[in-house]
Amino acid sequence: MAKETITRRRLLGAAAGGGLALAAGSEPARGNGRRRRPRHADVVVVGAGLAGLTAARLLARAGRSVVVLEARDRVGGRVLSHRVAGVTAGLGAEFVGPTQDRIVALARTLGVRTFKTYNEGSNVYIVDGVRGLYPAATGIPDTPDYARDLPNLLGLDAMARDVPLEAPWRAPRAAEWDSQTLENWKQANLTTPIGKASLDAIAEPTWGAEARDLSLLFALFYIAAAGNERTPGSVVRLATTPGAAQERRFVGGSQLVPRGLARRLGSRVVLDSPVRRISQRHGRVHVVSDRLTVVARRVIVAIPPTLTGEIEYRPALPARRAQLVQRYPQGSLLKCLAVYDRPFWRSRSLSGQGFSDTGPVKAPIDVSPPGGRPGVLLGWVGGHEARVWGPRPRRERRAAVLRSFADFFGQEALRPRRYVEKDWSKEVWTRGCPVGWTAPGVLLDYGSAIRRPVGRIHWAGTETSTFWNGYMDGAVRSGERAAREVLRA
Repeated sequence: MAKETITRRRLLGAAAGGGLALAAGSEPARGNGRRRRPRHADVVVVGAGLAGLTAARLLARAGRSVVVLEARDRVGGRVLSHRVAGVTAGLGAEFVGPTQDRIVALARTLGVRTFKTYNEGSNVYIVDGVRGLYPAATGIPDTPDYARDLPNLLGLDAMARDVPLEAPWRAPRAAEWDSQTLENWKQANLTTPIGKASLDAIAEPTWGAEARDLSLLFALFYIAAAGNERTPGSVVRLATTPGAAQERRFVGGSQLVPRGLARRLGSRVVLDSPVRRISQRHGRVHVVSDRLTVVARRVIVAIPPTLTGEIEYRPALPARRAQLVQRYPQGSLLKCLAVYDRPFWRSRSLSGQGFSDTGPVKAPIDVSPPGGRPGVLLGWVGGHEARVWGPRPRRERRAAVLRSFADFFGQEALRPRRYVEKDWSKEVWTRGCPVGWTAPGVLLDYGSAIRRPVGRIHWAGTETSTFWNGYMDGAVRSGERAAREVLRA
């Protein structure tokens, strides 16, 4: 894993009254390997991803003392940038688009600019061994077969409009939709190989899961969440580039945003400090990490739902919350990057995008830097493909990924300058990417516990967001919501 270049400064000593000195503008602190007596703050935040850092920023701006405890040796969580062959590549969350208002506004505040994803020429599809082209300008295949299935695919948008974002389990057809998978719906409603392949190519990188894994109700909620307060969500906005979720990237990499937040929070952020226990007693929370114990009035837990279940709680969590996180796995996803001297596919009027019914890469995209050189291709390996290819030797996986790129764009793809990959399922402090998802029955019976505070414990993280769930925008929104909850409390 690429490490941040940050000064190894320790957390500032306690003031005479036992309070924690919180010096804004200094670097994040690191634990020094030995326990000290408890520190005191108004709020503890568990997790220094976008959700946790956003919450901490708002609390600090409101005049509250706050400590952020992060298990990793870096900030950003599922947002990770990596230098390879002289360019910054995204190994985690990377793209932003229209209606993702909160992450874009936050980045602008921090001076982080965006640029458009390359989207000119033709995309490529490969289905049943047949390779064809379709316009990048729309991102939608223009074949007669796809035209037959497109109305049904767009019918998901109409169904999604009946799903309340705050409580999808209250949808009029919630019991029906949460009793089947997205695969059940696919087989009943899509009739062509290209239509079915396109839905599978959406599911694997979007959720790190297969259509057979996902509750239809969860998929409809996710589609409904792909918008904002003024714009309804759409499956097209999830899946395409122009005017959609993959439209833009951050100049210098998306990790500039959490790094910028951490710099402003300074020594409030404590790295290398995984939280093991949260106790509520005598009107306070006692948050015990490997490096530091903090006594506070409230705690915001801003990590993936499945990881929240690995913390010990005293008293124990309510049954519904505990049962929920047992049923909320993270997706299975690898991000694989190949770097070339130039984006050779562009000279062939290809966008670097497309989809296939054959893995390991079913959805590639051009992630070259703003100037266009060197050329960089990203391939998502998700769901079943990630579970099959993840355990195999790296050289075997590399060859298969490059073969996928060559099938899409030509034999030059077999000879990159560099190849790099990230298997998020192997990250102990993430357990998978890009998002947690639910199987049938979970939202209906347990979903109401996803944001409900437990005493003085509040929940954040992109999985708790009602807009752009699973995305950077959702993480920021969840941090803002959790901070408001705490300030009201």
